[in-house]
Amino acid sequence: MMKRLPLPATEKWKEGVWDIEPFEKDGVKLIFFAPKNRDYQTSHEEDEFYFIISGTGRIHIAENSYGFEPGDAFFVPRGVEHRFTEFTEDFSTWAVFF
Repeated sequence: MMKRLPLPATEKWKEGVWDIEPFEKDGVKLIFFAPKNRDYQTSHEEDEFYFIISGTGRIHIAENSYGFEPGDAFFVPRGVEHRFTEFTEDFSTWAVFF
């Protein structure tokens, strides 16, 4: 997946889009996400799980902040602001939206 990133830049993701959506079926979407420099994401209309693959950093969910490392998982309810910060260059995660 990393070899396919980044996708072309957009208005929101000026440094390129750092996610790929390899699967979607019956309201479930799988996304590979590996941002560089900054995470520009905002809240989403679906609930989601993040499964950290590589790297370390912090995830901010609403007013809470958590350190992460490979193997960690996080749930983010729909409509809740969240983003990754202080992440290492090798950071990547799977996200499952439902």
